[in-house]
Amino acid sequence: MTDALFDRADAPAEIRVFGIRHHGPGSARAVLQALAEFEPDTVLIEGPSDADPVLALAAADDMVPPVALLAYARDEPARAAFWPFAAFSPEWQALRWAYLHDADVRFCDLPAAMSLAAEREVGDRATDDLLGMLARAGGYADFEQWWDAVVEHGTAQAFDEITDAMRVLREDVGIDDHTARREAHMRQVLRATVKAGARAIAVVCGAMHAPALTGRLGPAAPDARLLKGIPKVKTTLTWVPWSHSRLSLSSGYGAGITSPGWYHHLFTQPADTTARWFTRVARILREEDLPVSSAHVIEATRLADTLAALRGRAAAGLDEVVEATRSVLCDGDDVLLDLVTRRLVVGEALGSVSEDTPTVPLDTDLQRNAKSLRLKRSAEAKNLDLDLRREIDVARSRLLHRLALLGIDWGTPTESEVRSTGTFRETWTLRWEPELSVAIVEASRWGTTVESAAAATVADRAARSGIALADLTELLERALLADLRTTITSLVTAIDAAAALDHDVLHLMSALPTLVRTVRYGDVRGTDLSSLEHVCDALLARVCAGLPAAVTGLDHDAADALRTAIDDVHLALALREDPTATGRWLDTLTSVSERDDVDGLLVGRTTRMLRDTGRLGEYEASVRVARALSVGSSAPVKARWIDGFLGGGGLLLVHDSALFDLVDEWISNLTDDDFVDVLPVLRRTFGSFAFGERRLLGQTVRGERTRRTGAPPAVDRGRIALTATASILGVSA
Repeated sequence: MTDALFDRADAPAEIRVFGIRHHGPGSARAVLQALAEFEPDTVLIEGPSDADPVLALAAADDMVPPVALLAYARDEPARAAFWPFAAFSPEWQALRWAYLHDADVRFCDLPAAMSLAAEREVGDRATDDLLGMLARAGGYADFEQWWDAVVEHGTAQAFDEITDAMRVLREDVGIDDHTARREAHMRQVLRATVKAGARAIAVVCGAMHAPALTGRLGPAAPDARLLKGIPKVKTTLTWVPWSHSRLSLSSGYGAGITSPGWYHHLFTQPADTTARWFTRVARILREEDLPVSSAHVIEATRLADTLAALRGRAAAGLDEVVEATRSVLCDGDDVLLDLVTRRLVVGEALGSVSEDTPTVPLDTDLQRNAKSLRLKRSAEAKNLDLDLRREIDVARSRLLHRLALLGIDWGTPTESEVRSTGTFRETWTLRWEPELSVAIVEASRWGTTVESAAAATVADRAARSGIALADLTELLERALLADLRTTITSLVTAIDAAAALDHDVLHLMSALPTLVRTVRYGDVRGTDLSSLEHVCDALLARVCAGLPAAVTGLDHDAADALRTAIDDVHLALALREDPTATGRWLDTLTSVSERDDVDGLLVGRTTRMLRDTGRLGEYEASVRVARALSVGSSAPVKARWIDGFLGGGGLLLVHDSALFDLVDEWISNLTDDDFVDVLPVLRRTFGSFAFGERRLLGQTVRGERTRRTGAPPAVDRGRIALTATASILGVSA
């Protein structure tokens, strides 16, 4: 904290520079104390100087940190940068102090227009690196502990000591060109502030920059030359909500900290800090139905204070608190400790901005919709189960699907923990990330409302040249889920045209299941999809015409891919329940199953499908299995046939003893070399069975082995057990 003297004797100004650590509760408290003692008429804060028009919003009562300044290029919204502030950020406290005390307040760093043009991170990670060097010099392994010891429990004079230490470090480490330009701009703003008549100026900036702003600043010409010619982009700035988890170092934030939740507690609970913290930990654990009493809280507090005393620390820090939490409240369970760390040490708090904050019309419409649908933004992941028979849940589903089309991934489809109710059930995981604010700005080019923007982006994708048929069908399905009815006609037309031009059978087969699902379940949301039925019929006709030629000359990988496509089409047609379409498909499978020039995997698979649908009788199916396993083919070829026939359906072996005997005899008679060759395929085949199927199959194998060795067959053993049970109960067997 040093006075800066200017050459202008007729305009003396007292300037004090407070070098802080970004997001440091000790710095925040020290800055508040220093400002109260100094009572400046002007406060300059490290931050983008072109954000001054929106600074006044920070004084609003409904602006609740953590929040962030968002700057984005108007012509390229994806080029964006954030300047986050928490309640314990010194810059935020200085900003609030200035408004509460009627002091002029401005940002003094490079404008965001320049920072975005430079295409580099706007954070100040170098400050933390230098502080780390200071911490190690002071005998601390963690610079956060060092900073708390120096600033949290020190006096305002620590600012002078930190500035002197940073000056020495800068002589050895130096600064890069970008930092030099930033500091030149800060000095220019400082000169302009003095020239405007300010007499008491407080500068709040990262500790690394403090030496560059203290003492005699010198002539302005060198700084002007350094700033001349820096490119700019047209930029818009606003405030957006931020979260504690996005302040953490693990999130990738350059100036991140390891424990934002703990820092917030330190700043907001200066009295009985440790005891109040353990009370919060106990509340979290009780919410998980764990038995935590007040005695646990008392003992944990005592242990943390004792550890701090043994280590020569004035108060318990995060290390002591974590150790006491693990030992006393979590009984050494690191899983529970991880829960506490995630929920409290890092924290899941999400800030809010003032209603007067400027935003794009799309965001306004989204907030209006979310409010009417009772969807609240939260940094904590929460599951939302939707029943599409309820009007409000249908509206929620439409909104989330529309946002997904726009790339605003507030919700992610997930598996439901609730018993399924068929097509009327949807489950989403909702979590609001600060970066979604940028996604909203990017998506605003498509429209001013969520519905119109989603429809516009669907129409744009459908009109792109070269879009794959499968992508078009997926887009149609998503448009229906989002209830974008105005786009359906154009999508159906595009699909029809793409199907007519696509000659790849695999592509056609990949597109067909999506179309069939759309036709089958589209009426759940009340959409007329009769126009799609002729597209499905035309697509199926082309698949049936092209499949017999497509199954020849395939290697194993291509055959595997085609088998998956055949499975999907077969299942889709079963869902459609159209006898004409199903009959045409089964005729095609019959022609494939009777050929000798096709990979055994596909022959076995089509044979199984024909058997399951009744096109092939039990006896004829058994004959085909026996023929496939007879002499004349190598063991790997036979294994591929069995993989196709049995893959995904182990109960057939359990209930069909003749088929079981055929497969069992073939495997039992394999030579050692043949068994090694077919083992990978067999493991894949039997590994695809469900757990219950494998268990029943194992019981069947044991029963057959017992029967062949002369032990009572399974039926006899069952009869004996039933007779004994009946005797015990005193009833007739």
